[in-house]
Amino acid sequence: MFSMLGNGSWGTAIAIHLAKQGHPVSLWGREEDLTAILTEQRINTRYLPGVKLPDNIAIESSLASAMAASKQIIVGVPSHAFASLLTSIKPYWTAEHRLLWITKGLDADSGAFLHSIAERILGAVPMAILSGPSFAKEVAVGLPTAVVVATKNAKWGHDLVTAFSGPQFRIYPSDDLIGVQIGSVVKNIVAVAAGIGDGLGFGANARAALIARGLAEMIRLGEKLGAQRDTLIGLAGCGDMILTCTDNQSRNRRFGLALGTGKTQDQAVAEIGQVVEAIHNVAQVHELALKTGADMPITTAVRDILNHVTSPKTAVDALFARPTKAEYSLANWHEIV
Repeated sequence: MFSMLGNGSWGTAIAIHLAKQGHPVSLWGREEDLTAILTEQRINTRYLPGVKLPDNIAIESSLASAMAASKQIIVGVPSHAFASLLTSIKPYWTAEHRLLWITKGLDADSGAFLHSIAERILGAVPMAILSGPSFAKEVAVGLPTAVVVATKNAKWGHDLVTAFSGPQFRIYPSDDLIGVQIGSVVKNIVAVAAGIGDGLGFGANARAALIARGLAEMIRLGEKLGAQRDTLIGLAGCGDMILTCTDNQSRNRRFGLALGTGKTQDQAVAEIGQVVEAIHNVAQVHELALKTGADMPITTAVRDILNHVTSPKTAVDALFARPTKAEYSLANWHEIV
């Protein structure tokens, strides 16, 4: 049995997936009106309209009851709410509890990785993160999906792989907590840039270039912070970036599209109606780039756009006007020229 804390689109989708694998799930969320809808209609009409909840999902109105229902806790709230939720559950935490989060991002206040936040609040508990190219609606309706679960606790990782695996859901184990988290946050920022380019009408060539160079930024930052390159070119990095940058199910891409067509940030967020993680995390990633010396011009451009330092068109034009340099190390370049 699992307890899902967070009944937005992603939390509900994961709860539905686990329930379909035969696991009872308790589903809790902060919003009382949404809890009432789920209880009465058995459909998350706000975020996953038309997808009925399986009978083995119990809707919880109390955080205490959700924590008591299972020792296997999944956190599915936005990154800016992650620390406050862990603080709320700490009084109910026992030595038998284990933690998985499906949150993508960094702590909005400190810029810390979420595993560091979990360790600070809950201590040295079994913890894991699930990430990868996965839209909530497609998981909820059972379309083929492949993701990564990263943990340093082999037993917890094995149990999660066993519980989540299904005919249309493939899950790969990893021990690279840093790499999976970097992938989950940088891809959102690059998706905003890709959306802006498309909103400006720059075309498919520009989008492909932004994705490729965005992946280079992700790898540069990741390697500075001790991530594994294989993680960043795999599902949790490259895979998630391709998905988020190219499909309009992505909130971050849609946010960029809106900015590229001349809408304000407030207008874009209001249209989307859900959290746009890049807004919360771009400053933190930019700060990590400065601290580590990682060259991240796309991240800097998105930060400058959101801070009204530059316009979307000027920022994208500036990216393509940067001085020419080799894409990778050319050992014999001096002999050629």
